[in-house]
Amino acid sequence: MNTRRLAPVALAAAVLLGVTGCAMISPQATTIPYSPADGVNVPASGPLKVRNALFVADESGENANFLAAIVNDTDSAETLLVGVNGANKSVRVPAHSSVSLGFDDAEPLLFEGLDTPAGADVVVTFQSGDGEGVQQSVPVLDGTLDYLADFVPKS
Repeated sequence: MNTRRLAPVALAAAVLLGVTGCAMISPQATTIPYSPADGVNVPASGPLKVRNALFVADESGENANFLAAIVNDTDSAETLLVGVNGANKSVRVPAHSSVSLGFDDAEPLLFEGLDTPAGADVVVTFQSGDGEGVQQSVPVLDGTLDYLADFVPKS
């Protein structure tokens, strides 16, 4: 008589374990880091943090403006070096502040001869402070989206 009462409970427990077991071995999407924007976040390249890095190219893909937010949490001013295809540009960021290239009176960095069409990625080297520098694939966009139209380089 006791086994008749336990059978439905055992069956329910087996079904419950079988159904929830899939979630135990599957990766949770909310634990996978990603850049929730058009650009990419750059892994640590020294004391400066680079967020939402992207290029906005002209129609030919020959020239592009580099946009990004650069954050300096240190007690001293730091310089970020941005290298693309042998061309290097630098941005000075005061202590405990940020610079948003293309916004708040900070001009974007113009890279001529990029020769990368919209929709592709370009490998960029980022370095600041005593950091070794890192390479990151950065997306190239165009002015199709209204909020990027003003950043297309003028010929």
